[in-house]
Amino acid sequence: MSVSEMGEFAGALLILTGAVASILSVFGLIRLPDVYTRSHAATKSSTLAVLLTLSGAFVYFLAAENFISVRLLLGIAFVFLTAPVAGHVIIRAAYRSKVKLADISTEDELYEKIHGVNEDKTNG
Repeated sequence: MSVSEMGEFAGALLILTGAVASILSVFGLIRLPDVYTRSHAATKSSTLAVLLTLSGAFVYFLAAENFISVRLLLGIAFVFLTAPVAGHVIIRAAYRSKVKLADISTEDELYEKIHGVNEDKTNG
């Protein structure tokens, strides 16, 4: 097996891993109870899926055609920087719009920071 074929295989493996991460993201969106946990699943795993897929495409083109794609590198950087920030902003907007937490949630750590209340929850 030549170096080019190994690079192509590594690229295909990264793309396949990205597809699996994308499928896992969908299961998180379906199964999780509220908008906060769903957004966490969507932001984390789908960002990983896109990064793995773009990285796989970059490695594949580098190995198969000796082509360094600046567009793929910019896409990787753009997704890496913007997707987590967008997820955070969307969740912050949902929280400020008073979207309820799931019933199984035990603690709201952001309430104290936003409303300036310091409750001692340990003495119950």
